Amino acid sequence: MIMQKSKNKFALFVLLMCASLLASACGGVQSATSNSAGVAVPPAKPISSDENITEKTIRFLEDRVKRDPEDFSANNKLAGQYLQQLRETGNAQYLDLAFRAARTSLASVPEVRNPGGLAALAQAEFAAHDFANARDHAIRLTELEPGKSYPQGMLGDALLELGEYDKAKAAFGRIAKLDGAVSHYSETRMARLAQLRGDNGEAQKHFANALVFALNQTAPPRETVAWLRWQLGETTFSVGDYETAEKHYLDALVTFPDYYRAIASLGRVRAARGDSPGAIEHYEKVVRILPDPTYVAALGDLYKLAGRETDAQKQYELVEQIGRLNTLNGALYNRQLALFYADHDIKVDEAYQLAAKEYEIRKDIYGADALAWTALKANKLTEAQAAIKDALRLGTQDAKIFYHAALIARATGDESAARDYFNRAQKLTPAIFRQIAFQYWKSPAKTEFADAGMRT
Repeated sequence: MIMQKSKNKFALFVLLMCASLLASACGGVQSATSNSAGVAVPPAKPISSDENITEKTIRFLEDRVKRDPEDFSANNKLAGQYLQQLRETGNAQYLDLAFRAARTSLASVPEVRNPGGLAALAQAEFAAHDFANARDHAIRLTELEPGKSYPQGMLGDALLELGEYDKAKAAFGRIAKLDGAVSHYSETRMARLAQLRGDNGEAQKHFANALVFALNQTAPPRETVAWLRWQLGETTFSVGDYETAEKHYLDALVTFPDYYRAIASLGRVRAARGDSPGAIEHYEKVVRILPDPTYVAALGDLYKLAGRETDAQKQYELVEQIGRLNTLNGALYNRQLALFYADHDIKVDEAYQLAAKEYEIRKDIYGADALAWTALKANKLTEAQAAIKDALRLGTQDAKIFYHAALIARATGDESAARDYFNRAQKLTPAIFRQIAFQYWKSPAKTEFADAGMRT
């Protein structure tokens, strides 16, 4: 019985740490919300949907390109509309449509006279996780549009995902210089850099500034505002401030009801606060909206913790089905599938191969962490040690990375380093993990206990 409780606690930790960086509210908080870093943000208000206008615009543009397939301008606008729909819904079908429109545009008019078509293609590549091609096309855009800032933003975004952090920072720095002022675009990117450096307080300030800029627009973009509120929730969740995180997620839903990222994160924060039924309710809702493999796996884990083994197995099978589709569609869910296999101790060699293949091109810290974790599970300890060192190189404050580092250190027999990484993780995680870490170091059967954790 004690061992089963231990396994469940470790399983909950994995769920909380591995749920995506990703019930609707009918009203908002009436006063400004301040987070743990003392950053105040404007109170949430609903932003009306322009769904009908968007739908009419898409139909108009589709009809226009049907009548004139070589209308590159209409194809560019259509690609932009599809990509916006992708951001709002997560539906990958819009990604395929965006690629088709962008490529048709460039087939009609080459990039030299059609930078808009090249920009649409680079954005679609970025959304498809084809970051190397997105980077190369963004570089070409900086040559075609040297006086404009948007190519620098696109370039920096791709470089960030590829792990070329110094180059990304330089590209982001050029945005404000070219624009002559800061904006929600530049502030968002500064926030991301701060997160990676482990400065969550600074990240929150940049996200809050970006939110103010977005809200001050004549027509505030609903999805952008909701995304920024969700990001504020993610930064506060990452330091264990679950109450404030939940407020930010609810604020995102005030702005954009049924926003899938906020619903999923509400499920995660409910799990962190011990509300398993509430967590299941939110994950069931988000999976109905978007069966993303991370959300599906998290729901399966919650079912398993609740003793609903059959329901859990159905969710795990669905993750595998999505993975098989991923083989056809490219790298969109590649990392998620590798981590799912490793977290659940299934197909560990395949998990390692997926992570290793991706890391050949995409050498960001989270790719290094995925490689380290899958290498450990595949019993490739030397490679796991090298990869986790790379994952830790920026000082990112991420409990999942610290947790993986602790177990890798333990596997090498370095109890001192394992203890240190466990201590770092417990500062960023709920009380349930602090109890686990305490029991691990105090229990005379700590080897058996830790092995239980390794099997989650």
